[in-house]
Amino acid sequence: MNRVNFSLQREHTFLKSIVITSLIAMGSISASLSAAEQPNIIYILADDMGQGDTTAYNTASKIPTPNLKRLADEGMTFTNVHSNSSVCTPTRYGVMTGRYAWRTSLKNGVYGGYSKHLIDPARETVPSLLKKQGYATAMTGKWHLGMDMSSSDGKSIHKGFGENADLTKPIKNGPNANGFDYYYGISASLNMSPHAYIENDKVQGELVYLKDAKAVRAAGLIRAKNGWMAKRFKQDQVQTTFINKAINWIEQQQKTDSKKPFFVYIPLNSPHSPIVPSKDFIGKSGLSDHGDFTLEMDYEIGRLLAALDKMDIADNTMVIFTSDNGTSPAAKLDKMQEQGHFSSMDYRGLKGSLYEGGHRVPFIVRWPNVVKAGAKTDYHGSLVDMMATAADINGVTLADNAGEDSVSFLPVLQGKKVDDKNRGIVYHSDAGFYSIAQGKWKLILHKRGGTRRLNPKDSNSPVKNAGDIQLFDMQNDPTERASVHAQHPEVVGNLSKLLKGYINKGRSNGDAPAKNNDIDEKLQLKWQKLLGDQVKL
Repeated sequence: MNRVNFSLQREHTFLKSIVITSLIAMGSISASLSAAEQPNIIYILADDMGQGDTTAYNTASKIPTPNLKRLADEGMTFTNVHSNSSVCTPTRYGVMTGRYAWRTSLKNGVYGGYSKHLIDPARETVPSLLKKQGYATAMTGKWHLGMDMSSSDGKSIHKGFGENADLTKPIKNGPNANGFDYYYGISASLNMSPHAYIENDKVQGELVYLKDAKAVRAAGLIRAKNGWMAKRFKQDQVQTTFINKAINWIEQQQKTDSKKPFFVYIPLNSPHSPIVPSKDFIGKSGLSDHGDFTLEMDYEIGRLLAALDKMDIADNTMVIFTSDNGTSPAAKLDKMQEQGHFSSMDYRGLKGSLYEGGHRVPFIVRWPNVVKAGAKTDYHGSLVDMMATAADINGVTLADNAGEDSVSFLPVLQGKKVDDKNRGIVYHSDAGFYSIAQGKWKLILHKRGGTRRLNPKDSNSPVKNAGDIQLFDMQNDPTERASVHAQHPEVVGNLSKLLKGYINKGRSNGDAPAKNNDIDEKLQLKWQKLLGDQVKL
């Protein structure tokens, strides 16, 4: 495309965006879109990345991220969106289902590479919902929500190493069973076995079993667990492979049926440990291997954006970039902080924590046909909100047992003023502790922020007046320096009652109790007792 045509195309896109935005403001078109206007949706989920790791949020960031900055400049930047958990698996459950993972049997921690499925096969997910609305759906990336593999001896598969897993047989209850037409990825985190790609329901490649740490090192794996590995599997090529597969699938989809909208979910393995930038990016950030890996991620996202431009589908493609939780201690935060780089910026906490650094994540949405370029919002949202937003875009009313904690952010994208002060949002730590925020108030039901992990920058500034619980006025103390629970017992009581109501109703986005069929009632009651022991409800 020559420079003149490119300039005309950009002018056309800009004018089209103004017209659509004006029509929405005047009420000439509805909040939900017609079938002809259904956007393509690409949801990119980084792994262990704080807001401070991108220049889109942090002008003092030491990691160059020009493509994320481009997304922010051409889209909307959310400053107050939170992962529903500060660790991996529960956040991904929330993204896929619009429901808090603590409503299931998963009360703390994460799944392994051989764990059985977490999502009930009967439960609606974002891709299953969109498929019903005519979307083609694909996922390329890290699943980490469990899938059912066969065993070689009829016994349960060893959760850590999977020595008795029979990976020659088809996998059940993985991404394909949850709404994806196509899947290419890995079962869990990059350090977890099986160290192999899975395409749809089949493990790829010739497999060998790595019985100990020596065998793992000899295979060229870094910070990885024993277990099965495909012979040609290379950790530093995984991120590129995910993006390649996504681009190839979109290109094929456009050739097959360009009028059919698509949804692509790309949960990346970066910059999670093992931190393995490819050779072309080692040392390029000038900061650390975490910086190098994040820089490479930005480059790969740039390739994806370029592909959308080349296919001329960027205007009506909603690209969402976010992260599953804050930055991990594996990133060696202390060394980066010595160089003036702060992944959590001024916020307290890190991955695993109930403090803001654990779950306040980057969230950028670009959708040129609807979203005003360069827009910013402090709307209080959660990663469980994709389900309701997908439904809203398509004019669908969610069933009573779907998306029980999800609230649509489509009106925010359309530039409408949204009153979010009455919405309560629940956060969940790695160790299984809880926090709830509403309006300017945030209640943490743990004396250490729900985790043993500590951000190095916080070591010399503990929370003032902290008790077994902590209450923060986030309007006047967004960096959580002093608890005011003793001064505001009525707020503690109100938030506690709100949380109790969310538990008992099985939902947080409506008054009527949810009709769920997969609540772990025994563990739910046990958790309510623990909560009651901490705070009088």
